[in-house]
Amino acid sequence: MVTMVTKLVHYLHLSRRSGQYTMNHDNSKKPSGKPLYDRSGSQDSLDDVLSMDDYWKELENIHETRDTNHEEQEVVMVKEPDEGEMEEEWLKEAGLSNLFGEAAGDSQESMVVLATLTRTQAAAVQKRVETVTQTMRKKNKQYQVPDVRDIFKQQNDSKEKETGSEYQSMETRENLYDMLVEAKEAQSNCIRDNSSRKDMSVSETDINLEISFSEQAASLKDNPVAKVAKGKEDDTLLPDFRLPKDKTGTTKIGDLAPQDMKKVHSLALIELTALFDVLGTELKPQKTIKMKVKESGLFGVSLPVLLEQDQKRMPGIRIPLIFQKLISHIEEGRLDTEGLLRIPGVAARIKSLCQELEAKFYEGTFNWENVKQHDAASLLKLFIRELPQPLLTVEYLKAFQDVQKLPKKKHQLQALNLLVLLLPDGNRYTLKALLEFLQRVIDHREKNKMTLKNVAMVMVPNLFMFRGLGSKTTEQNEFAMAARTANVMLLMIKYQNLLWTIPTFLVNQVRKQNMESQRKERKDKAVKKLLKKMAYDREKHEKQEKSISDMKTGNDADVPQGVIRVQAPHLSKVSMAIQLTEELKAGDVVARFLSQKSGTVQVVKKEEVFLYEIGGNIGERCLDDDTYMKDLYQLNPNAEWVIKSKNC
Repeated sequence: MVTMVTKLVHYLHLSRRSGQYTMNHDNSKKPSGKPLYDRSGSQDSLDDVLSMDDYWKELENIHETRDTNHEEQEVVMVKEPDEGEMEEEWLKEAGLSNLFGEAAGDSQESMVVLATLTRTQAAAVQKRVETVTQTMRKKNKQYQVPDVRDIFKQQNDSKEKETGSEYQSMETRENLYDMLVEAKEAQSNCIRDNSSRKDMSVSETDINLEISFSEQAASLKDNPVAKVAKGKEDDTLLPDFRLPKDKTGTTKIGDLAPQDMKKVHSLALIELTALFDVLGTELKPQKTIKMKVKESGLFGVSLPVLLEQDQKRMPGIRIPLIFQKLISHIEEGRLDTEGLLRIPGVAARIKSLCQELEAKFYEGTFNWENVKQHDAASLLKLFIRELPQPLLTVEYLKAFQDVQKLPKKKHQLQALNLLVLLLPDGNRYTLKALLEFLQRVIDHREKNKMTLKNVAMVMVPNLFMFRGLGSKTTEQNEFAMAARTANVMLLMIKYQNLLWTIPTFLVNQVRKQNMESQRKERKDKAVKKLLKKMAYDREKHEKQEKSISDMKTGNDADVPQGVIRVQAPHLSKVSMAIQLTEELKAGDVVARFLSQKSGTVQVVKKEEVFLYEIGGNIGERCLDDDTYMKDLYQLNPNAEWVIKSKNC
């Protein structure tokens, strides 16, 4: 099949002269028929083609490499989900599988999730449950199919009223729609209150992490003033978006315990879907048809298999060894080499190096001195392309591509942030290493001539092209897709620091889920205690209760009001009472411990240990140095505070 690149070259008759393109005006060779790409009245279609020259040249290099490598890997195929199937999978991934099917009667876990949802998130769940319900009835599945109203009614009926708490349970309502009306009013008031306090003074370039992204979008959509001011953004502008500091601390990927990250994943999926729903864009995760792929080696091996074999050699490793080595080798040759990443290695030599790496890399006998810098860059891109499933995953590759359809760059960044949270750990950490490397290349742009745009254009075909999708596109659609994915790549590189941040509102929803679970556990324990009283002597049981009460009173007495007890089991000073003040930060607490001498030489560096918030309404959370301790204590007064390294 003739590639888009070849047709572009024939159509435009471009030749490169001193870094500029000129057009051959030989009208006798002008192709007939409709234009290759129609911008519907735009006057800069040719400029768009020329500005994407790096993209098309990279495509040519990719096709040349594939032609040289006759051993085609087996392609992982992608299936378009059947009617209702996509919604079923969505509900399972969102942790709400108990809302339908044979397990519909045992939906306590799902009720905990539903108890913490915002108005827009609840609407997204409602929409998917209704679709699954209708599909099941059409197919006459012998499942218990609850009415969507009953689901949310059950959630509210199961709650007890708890006064004096920020997370007070809702009273029983008639149905889902009553709940949504009240949720809408509560969220609108919340957004208005936040707006009056800070949003009015916050610039358009501030990314608000405290309020649900979908709620922000809905509020903007419903705001008549915003509608008047709303206009098409200039796609060429990349604002300096920033993350305002949160007094309870910024949470990065890797800061939370696995059990809480699992909750974040479910909430991120619900929030992403709600955001797409509010903005009128369809989110359709793809489904992989499993096929046999390589189970060992380097190139064409899935990330989970690669990491499994690497972790046998280096336990705890998160990024494939070959990927790390290729990046380090490129950097050893200096990043100011002109055309780095853009200039390809010779295809035949790349194939030979690839085969030699497969045979010698793990044996440690491969001679890296023979690998030129441009060859290493080509091997790095080849590694990404040859993954049997894309680095951005089969499920969400299309969603990454569709981010560009969202109306504002702020929405696009918010969606990318949520999509990164949905990636498996191996994919996410490998993507992080790649984007950080690309930024280091861009930092040397004065010498290597690789600007943000150049790097993005070169990397797009390697990151976003996946043969398994098998979709048939027209030339016009192919060009439009190239432009869209190039813009997404630009955003991912430029604003990568945002991508690794877990929004505060998601962390707070995890806290609410934990508190709701604890409330239900206390209720269950109360029932068990009641049964126990029937079997054991009442007086003996009361003595046990009194003993426990005395212990609690004694522990509380150890720590005066406004003081926290910080443990540091691996430092010379293992425990210290810290007085909370308005200005005390987590970094100050760590510094105070490290300044203590106890007869031994202090060898621990500040960057090696962190203060952790453990228990209460969170599993475990590593605190950034700028966390204000008094504000966090008020949010989680039952937490324990421990200083340790991230490896502990």
